[in-house]
Amino acid sequence: MSLMKNLINGTNFDHTSLNALQKVTLRAVVMSFLFYGLVALEGMIMRMVQAHAPIPDQFYHPDHYFSIMTVHPIVGIFGSTYQLVFAAFTFLVPFLTKKPLYSVKLANWTWGLITAGTALAWIAAFVWSYAPLYTLYWPLPADTTQFSVIGGIVFIIGVALIMLGTFGFIYNIYATIFARVGVHANKTTKELLISGFGIDGMLNLWNKLTGKPPYSKEPALALPVVAIFRGTVDTFLDAVVILSAGVLVLIYLIFDAAGSPLDVAAIDALLYKNYFWWGLDLVADGLVLIYVAGSWYLLATLITGQKLFMENVARAALMLELLVSWMVWSHHLLADQGQPEMMKLISGEMVTAFELLTQGLALFITLVTLWKARPLKPTMELKYLLGGLVGFGLAVPAAIIQADMGMNRVLHNTQWIIGAHVHVALIVGLYMTLYSAVYVLWPIVTNNTKLFSSKLSHAHFWLHLIGGIGMGAFMGMAGLDGMLRRHLYVNGEFNTWMILAAICGAMLLIAWLLFLINVVMSVGVKGLIGIFLPAKDKSASFGIEPETVAENHKA
Repeated sequence: MSLMKNLINGTNFDHTSLNALQKVTLRAVVMSFLFYGLVALEGMIMRMVQAHAPIPDQFYHPDHYFSIMTVHPIVGIFGSTYQLVFAAFTFLVPFLTKKPLYSVKLANWTWGLITAGTALAWIAAFVWSYAPLYTLYWPLPADTTQFSVIGGIVFIIGVALIMLGTFGFIYNIYATIFARVGVHANKTTKELLISGFGIDGMLNLWNKLTGKPPYSKEPALALPVVAIFRGTVDTFLDAVVILSAGVLVLIYLIFDAAGSPLDVAAIDALLYKNYFWWGLDLVADGLVLIYVAGSWYLLATLITGQKLFMENVARAALMLELLVSWMVWSHHLLADQGQPEMMKLISGEMVTAFELLTQGLALFITLVTLWKARPLKPTMELKYLLGGLVGFGLAVPAAIIQADMGMNRVLHNTQWIIGAHVHVALIVGLYMTLYSAVYVLWPIVTNNTKLFSSKLSHAHFWLHLIGGIGMGAFMGMAGLDGMLRRHLYVNGEFNTWMILAAICGAMLLIAWLLFLINVVMSVGVKGLIGIFLPAKDKSASFGIEPETVAENHKA
């Protein structure tokens, strides 16, 4: 029996529970893709401004441009990416652990809070032009002489709601994993923790080297759940840092609004930057890389129907990534003159280099798993998985190049960082991996609803892949020529690169429109609206009888 059949038939969920889980998953997915469309549109506005395109003058106003730049990553990372990742894992963890989700109600609160928080942050930028840039370096976000107090308060409240929604997701995931039911009825907390952190993989490897029997022939948690468990640790720490930094800013804004401004010099700016980047870096270098690695492993096994290559090594690598992800934040401060040189060298360069090893290992394990199962049909989920591998294969080395004190003098604060690294990692690496998961889960969460058009799916794939790599590459080339990030150019200094980047950005926007059309035509407008309505017949059968995914991929 294949992994996919086990995923579906190994559970004992009643129809009402399945319906509720399907709906809450689809609600978050829909909001995720709507926010993706918004962030793609705003990204195109910034591209067109930098390309000096003939658009209305108000788009060129610095207040408008930098307010978009401030909220662009909030909408893209939290409103879109977080929602999609959380939706996928909220659905998958119950199936992978053969247990019901701890609370569907809490899952609804999660997507609702993140949606509301993202909307408030966007409103703060759109209405009040709150624009201290997404880095929120101290004391910039609390500078009420330059930015609106009301706008700042609304923005921070929005961010706080996103973090509260994130805590809801975290609690739901861990409460589900640690529930003493089903296959985990007789498992201890210690066993689940050892497996969740990947320690059992390390112990299995050590015992093999020393000639001892395996520590655990059947680990308490499946490998994808281990990745989710591990990534959620970083998600929690990241949420704590961002929420606490937001509360600090909010306190200053409220006191200023009350006519009793506090002294911003009371907060050490360098200490704040280290604290802020330690937490924010967990989104990219901890959370994203680990979640993505776990997604690769799951997708590779589902597509091939085979066991993952070097599974114990993969488990051990996830434990290593835990330590690495906590120690690499200083690469963001390589150009900061106040940052101690030893922190730049050890954290910024040496430890950061380990991420090339850990992510490269995940890529290698995934590719070998696919290679051993050949021949495989080039289905959409396989193509998107390969696209995601390509994205991180390009973006991670680009980041390691930056994490060198010599190269950082050339690349720091340029379009190279945000283009060749960040956009390629997120748009190509992360999103194409997530699209692969969407195609795998589509028949399960939609009761075998067939996609309207395979031609639209293929057009979406190629436009997204070429557009994402092309935009990142052209932005990176502009950075090599000296084009700064967080800077507004209005005299056409880098027009050639920006026009090319804008063309690729348009491809991304068109790709999203094609995907949206495909989804709407597949489920219908009524079906889309129905996702947000309570089920009329809670006893209805779901008819989930999907074919074996592995069999669909075999040539």
